[in-house]
Amino acid sequence: MSAQRVELGEFLKARRARVAPGDVGLPAGGRRRTPGLRREELAQLAGVGVTWYTWLEQGRPINASGQVLDAVATTLGLTPVEREHLYRLAEATPVRLPSTSDCASEAVFIEIVNALDPLPAVITNTRFDIIRANRAYNDLFHDWHQLPCIHKNLLWCVITEPSARAQLLNYETEVPYLVGRLRSAYGEHIGDPDWETDLERLRAISPEFAQLWSRHEVAACTPRLRRILNPVAGELDFTVTELAVPAHPDLVLFVETPANEDTRTKLPLTRRQPADQSA
Repeated sequence: MSAQRVELGEFLKARRARVAPGDVGLPAGGRRRTPGLRREELAQLAGVGVTWYTWLEQGRPINASGQVLDAVATTLGLTPVEREHLYRLAEATPVRLPSTSDCASEAVFIEIVNALDPLPAVITNTRFDIIRANRAYNDLFHDWHQLPCIHKNLLWCVITEPSARAQLLNYETEVPYLVGRLRSAYGEHIGDPDWETDLERLRAISPEFAQLWSRHEVAACTPRLRRILNPVAGELDFTVTELAVPAHPDLVLFVETPANEDTRTKLPLTRRQPADQSA
């Protein structure tokens, strides 16, 4: 079995487990060994063969048409981003190919990110490795990068740096969202040595990440509120916007915009002394 097919099977199991019989009009019945629908119940509701669905969930190399996958997705109540993830894992849609465009260079990225100052902004890849951050971002999140890191990575720093956990006031929603975004991107990088090594390390370092990763939750890009307790400025509320970089599909631009006038007024208090701004 390929790694992609194994991932497909685990994703289907995780999604099946969250559908209660009552959600789809079935009686709860007797005691169930595991939560959610049984395979034969899902197959019946989706109008597919039990053996075929079992093989699909076992990761066997069987063909799956878009029509059949759509029936399974509908029965599971998948969201649009989960449906796209399912199709990608089942190799039912073309994998997005790397762009060969030269319309945007690293120098242009650096200028754009720096020009956004005083708004904190950072460019990462879809694994959340930090490619470039402006000084406003480095000042705002300076305390989040205190521990020695294998590399600078947004998710690693939030999960492993105690000060980040203390300062991110909506940690309980932000971290599952980031893990969901990572899982969505992983569908296009299964088997990639860099990805697999990073995931293995992070699972070993953080039981919390390992538990969230095991849920197989995927998340779509969406503007969201990030609440931060800054040691100098106090409570700050930002709207986080993710902007795609079409010429480089593996890159994302994150911009933190003040969500209210109080945050906008206090934002200058997050700046460090000029000699230390590049820290």
